[in-house]
Amino acid sequence: MSAIRVLLADDHHLVRTGFRVILEAEDDIEVVGEASDGRQAVDLAARQRPDVVLMDVEMPGTDGLEATRRIVAADTGPAVLILTTFDRDDYLFAALQAGASGFLLKNGTPEALIDAVRVVARGDALLAPEITRRVIATFARPGAPTGGRADGARLSELTPREHEVLVLLAGGATNAEIATALFLGEATVKTHVSRVLAKLGLRDRTQAVVYAYEHGVVTPGA
Repeated sequence: MSAIRVLLADDHHLVRTGFRVILEAEDDIEVVGEASDGRQAVDLAARQRPDVVLMDVEMPGTDGLEATRRIVAADTGPAVLILTTFDRDDYLFAALQAGASGFLLKNGTPEALIDAVRVVARGDALLAPEITRRVIATFARPGAPTGGRADGARLSELTPREHEVLVLLAGGATNAEIATALFLGEATVKTHVSRVLAKLGLRDRTQAVVYAYEHGVVTPGA
């Protein structure tokens, strides 16, 4: 199996060095480039074709959020994992809207970073429980976006089983947990997840969680 190719984007050299040391200690991960700003990250992503980009948010010139939008928009764009020092809701939701597959804080453990790289590299989204709670809390607030509830056309395309999968996705369940809950094989669950995303026009599981709450498929506290 080929190694997971990772691009590091952070304007602090010491931070990039630390990430490189952590990641390259793993046999299945290879760091293929480093960028000190968003523009370099976009250019290197196009040239090096990594599987995963570790992206800082606050960088000079083109910031990490804009760089994420440009990278994800490419036909063969890699997964982008946001890594930031700032635990801010505006960064979190801007990152999700930009198409990031995950959002981590830099004060996490090396093990969490390594696991996150592997998760997004295999095409899953990294939505940690505390992040899921933040998403839920946002849509539970008075005045939270609900305009999508009237958009039942796409939801009506889901089969009953696919609807069940979407509900479980919204709760942050992994494929293995969905398989257990619905008495299905994991391969079957992966197929259902792919169909749910395709029918709803979503890029990944993270967007599925946001969509489910925004469109009233599930409600906070339910």
